[in-house]
Amino acid sequence: MAGLTVAHRVAMTALIEQAPDAMLGTLTAAIGGLKGERVGELKALLAEASLDRARRRTVLAPLIPMFRPRADFVEGVTFPAQVLRRLWKLAAAREPHLLPRLDKKGPDQTAVADRICLAASAAVRDRPDEVWPPSVDAAARERGLAELAACLDLAHIARRGLPSIEIWLKRPDADQIAELRLLLKDSAAVRADGAQRVLEILFAHLDDAVLILRIVTQTSGSSGREGFLSASELAGFVERLIVGVDARVARIAAFKPGDDNAGVDPVIEDLIWCSNVLNELDMTLTLNPLSVWGKSVRDGRATIAGQLSAFLRAADRSVEKALPLERVQIVGRMTRKAPLLSAPVQGESVQAVRHLLKLVGAVRGPASIFGAESDRKKLVESLTGRLADYADQALSMINDGEAEDETNALRLVELAARCLDLIDAKDAARTVRRRAAVAGAPNGDPNPSSRAA
Repeated sequence: MAGLTVAHRVAMTALIEQAPDAMLGTLTAAIGGLKGERVGELKALLAEASLDRARRRTVLAPLIPMFRPRADFVEGVTFPAQVLRRLWKLAAAREPHLLPRLDKKGPDQTAVADRICLAASAAVRDRPDEVWPPSVDAAARERGLAELAACLDLAHIARRGLPSIEIWLKRPDADQIAELRLLLKDSAAVRADGAQRVLEILFAHLDDAVLILRIVTQTSGSSGREGFLSASELAGFVERLIVGVDARVARIAAFKPGDDNAGVDPVIEDLIWCSNVLNELDMTLTLNPLSVWGKSVRDGRATIAGQLSAFLRAADRSVEKALPLERVQIVGRMTRKAPLLSAPVQGESVQAVRHLLKLVGAVRGPASIFGAESDRKKLVESLTGRLADYADQALSMINDGEAEDETNALRLVELAARCLDLIDAKDAARTVRRRAAVAGAPNGDPNPSSRAA
């Protein structure tokens, strides 16, 4: 069988180059059991690409997170993903004889990786159009090239600090803090802005942006004071976090629970993120309440606390709308409230109760930080009793033959059970479902719960 043609090889090489690392592994596994000359050549191409990717990860490890946007959308120094491939190709071509020495861990690997990073920095300055093609926003491209070259200049120092990130985030001792400060001093010796840039590189490795405060406040004995930090070049980290809080507060305030297109999960994530950031700011910095930062933090906290309280009140009302009661006559002029078993099981009110109760069940941590946990707990206890009582009454009416549409009635009971699940009242929800499983059996259907599915 003939092997791959030149055209095939070029096409496959281009496809493999564009494929993410995970897809490369999937392709290698998929053709693992196949045989043939073409398959053998394809396996060789994949093996070569995998080795090249491993070397790239080793060399550019300090900067690789900077070639993708931050998942939390907090501002950070980032570069286009396609620049990574171009940069590596040029850097590797400058030191091809050193590449095999990257395949074995040890001091020699680190020395070679640092040397290739310096070669990459030179490539950015000497051949910028090959690293970063011209774009519409020429000014942004120029800034990006300058940032990339500066970060590559400091990659060897950042590499030294990567293993210590977890230590600096916890409770570092005096020696470990001294190590951090020496790292930043060495960075400043390379470039005037070296300390800030190395912190930017470390920041890119943190999935939780607020954790950078734990590192920043260790850089100097005075960094925990707002007056010192706000006047330093490190103030940008705090300002970015505050901007992130403001953006999330606006999204939380715009949330409409009954809107089918408005998912509640992003709101829950925003509440948790804001609570973590504001709590970390309180613990790591001594903020002046009259300063710009202090006022921003205070206003953000007050807004979220008010919005959280509004959500709790809305959740209480939403249960009444989604699972309404009607007044029924008992004897003579005596009446009582009973479930309206003809109520719809879909629509805006049902969507709203699902969203709001999911929020109530998920924000225990934020509610504690914003002073609303007592109200949240009382609401959960109240709703647990109300929902269980609603289900009991509805099931009794179904068993007594008072439901005109038994299927709809059982769906309402299931909605009540689902609401109990959302507020983490699992035992009460299981009890409701056990009773619903045998409800209505005397009317002739041995498995009425199947009608509520």
